[in-house]
Amino acid sequence: MKYTPVLLCSLLLMLVGKAQEAPISLEYYLPSNVNYDPDIPKPAEVIGHEVGEWHVTHDKLMFYMQTLAKESERITLENRGSTFEGRPILLLTVTSPKNHGNLENIRKNHLSLTEDGATGLNTAQMPIVVYQGFSIHGNEPSGSNAALAYAYYLAAAQGAEIEAKLDNMIILLDPSFNPDGLQRFAYWANTNKAIQLNPDPNDREYSEVWPGGRTNHYWFDMNRDWLPVQLPESRARIETFHNWMPNILTDHHEMGTNSTFFFQPGEPSRVHPLTPKINQELTAEIGTYHAKALDAIGSLYYSEENYDDYYYGKGSTFPDVNGSIGILFEQGSSRGHVQESENGLLTFPFTIRNQFATALSTIEAAANMRTKILDYQRNYYQTIKAEGAKSKTKAYIFGDAKDVNRTWHLAEILNRHKISFHELANDATINGKQYQQGASYVVPLNQKNPRLIKAIFEKRTSFTDSLFYDVSAWTLPLAFNLDYSETTSLSNAGPKVTNFEPVKGSITKKSNYAYLFEWHEYYTPKALHAITKKGLRAKVAKSPFNIEGKTYDYGTIMVPVQNQALDDQELYQFLSKVAMESRITITGVGTGLTQGIDLGSNDFDPVKEQHVALLVGDGIRSYDAGEIWHLFDTRYQMVLTKLDTRDLNRADLSRYTDIIVPSGWGNGMLSAANTDKIKTWVKNGGTVIGYRNAANWLQKNEFTNFELKKDTLIAKNISFGQKRAFLGAQVTGGAIFEATIDRSHPINFGYAGNKISLFRNTNIYIKPDKDSYNNPIQYTSNPLQSGYISEENSELIKNSVPFKTNRLGRGRVIIFTDNTNFRAFWYGTNKLLMNAIFFGDMM
Repeated sequence: MKYTPVLLCSLLLMLVGKAQEAPISLEYYLPSNVNYDPDIPKPAEVIGHEVGEWHVTHDKLMFYMQTLAKESERITLENRGSTFEGRPILLLTVTSPKNHGNLENIRKNHLSLTEDGATGLNTAQMPIVVYQGFSIHGNEPSGSNAALAYAYYLAAAQGAEIEAKLDNMIILLDPSFNPDGLQRFAYWANTNKAIQLNPDPNDREYSEVWPGGRTNHYWFDMNRDWLPVQLPESRARIETFHNWMPNILTDHHEMGTNSTFFFQPGEPSRVHPLTPKINQELTAEIGTYHAKALDAIGSLYYSEENYDDYYYGKGSTFPDVNGSIGILFEQGSSRGHVQESENGLLTFPFTIRNQFATALSTIEAAANMRTKILDYQRNYYQTIKAEGAKSKTKAYIFGDAKDVNRTWHLAEILNRHKISFHELANDATINGKQYQQGASYVVPLNQKNPRLIKAIFEKRTSFTDSLFYDVSAWTLPLAFNLDYSETTSLSNAGPKVTNFEPVKGSITKKSNYAYLFEWHEYYTPKALHAITKKGLRAKVAKSPFNIEGKTYDYGTIMVPVQNQALDDQELYQFLSKVAMESRITITGVGTGLTQGIDLGSNDFDPVKEQHVALLVGDGIRSYDAGEIWHLFDTRYQMVLTKLDTRDLNRADLSRYTDIIVPSGWGNGMLSAANTDKIKTWVKNGGTVIGYRNAANWLQKNEFTNFELKKDTLIAKNISFGQKRAFLGAQVTGGAIFEATIDRSHPINFGYAGNKISLFRNTNIYIKPDKDSYNNPIQYTSNPLQSGYISEENSELIKNSVPFKTNRLGRGRVIIFTDNTNFRAFWYGTNKLLMNAIFFGDMM
């Protein structure tokens, strides 16, 4: 489906220029052949400026939506929670007053389309449900600003056409997917706006300060969180999605200033195999309505290029595995109020109008294709229900007896997606893996959406295309570093889990000698931090031992009772609180005599309170930094100082035990003076921890020395037209690889097995050290578990090492070539960073 032939392009370019000269007024966006209810307030009457005159702040957007809900019988407003910064996560439900009076019955009847017995439902009498969401990236603001005009239209438009649409449609309108990011960007654009608008791309208005407004509070790209659902905004919208199971979900974005407008379908060869072909056919048919709407206002556009439908964690793709139709819109961005572009002056109002036009064309398509799309949803669930019943695989089992919290958090994701799971009936060994009752779950495939379950659990290593817009793998049990198995029967399934409660921590008894807890559980770093912060002495075991009938592994933490800042009763009460808040079991013991190292052994090293800093600011990737900040702040409740690269020259580094350097933009992340300052700090006893391409920076500046494995790839018989695909095929955009681990090394404390799954999205391959004990984490000879890697890089990664450490003076340099904290859902390797923090001096 191509709508941009050369002759049409020339004509539309002239029309674009004329369109962008239009004065700013609400009428610029609205259909001219419609009457509007004078009792419905226009946006300017509430927010104090016309749509597109200024960038709307989230508070003004909220005030206007609240006003519409009060004044219009067509709209109800729901606050579904709060962002990290305390902003409401709003949802407008828009339909006819008659439907509002029967909304819960409509919702239940609509959900019946996805359940057993749906064949008897009459879709001709059912409303279609459309979820329209705007500006999940805060600095792509034309969507949320268009939501002002669009919500006004839905509330105020009069006539038989709009009334018929609302009689047969439920619109779930999410005016800002990302309230915190939108607010941040609106501040930037508005504070840099001049009375005399300046379209010069070099003007400060078009170059945000770090980290920019794209992300939420912790600098996450929330358009990657629809499947993992780790963030409050994501959890609100996923709850809405599953409560309604919308037929169409739209996601309004922006792209580069020199681009035009994109709508799906995307690249035909980059669709996930679990998405049915008819989904893309319906998407293409809906696209004809977008084309007609954009033709009418002279706007250039394209489709079936650049963007894909592969990763189910994106807003425009997640619906496709749920019997819905996800649609991505990408508008060329003015990034401010007006900017020069290849297509002439690109004004903010023009970008808003295109988003408004396609919001209208979406409901036009929904109205005209209503029964066809409703039937598609019903047929989708009937088809996949049959697939689940016929599948040779009947269930997935996952768990880890040593870490019930990681197991619980994966089950939490399933629970958010309304996927049923069962307790394990009895201890079981499946394919050589041991599963313990009470620490494992069984997920039957014979339930509502087996394809969603497959998307979560499957490993996939073969692809029809070698280019990916996002990651090529996300297998969640591997992300959580959990054992999991496919089974051909449900004999291991115990009772269905109906009361899903968090893991509870406890202390076994009061002791007058010592308390112990193994390091395996996910929240043990939280516990250890609380203990050391309190000024209590704690030690870590460098060897296993057995005491009072229980075996303790490498990394076990011991807290002696005597010679502490608290007396024995106070210590017991404090540790009881720590155990409960950290969801772990702390065991009191009455003797120091063990089988193995005794509790007074020199093989117990003291652990001190750590004071950690994180480099942020210019030169640092905000995504990587935000993931680390979020981990410390929300999971482990550890204070983390964010050191801005601009202020590093005057910072007192002696305050910190550790400085984390996330991945950055090239080898010149810091000035020579600041680089020398950090090196001196390391030599004086500090630990620097570098991630991904920070490894190159550390080597270039002689913090460390290692040898890279490099390819000798040369393009042969590759035409210029094939260059992009050739180079793109060498990108490792996100795949999962297996490594072996030496559990006696402190970096691996807390891991029960000798294998680990790592997420990788770099092509940095370090050769192993000649001394095997210096390779505590090493990729196997056949490491790919799930995802795409080119043949050339597949050879390079074999037996390479993703971790390296060395001394520098009295300090330590630690390198991770992979991201151990990816997108907040890679629970399985978070412990590696914590081990580097707490046990770095031992390495």
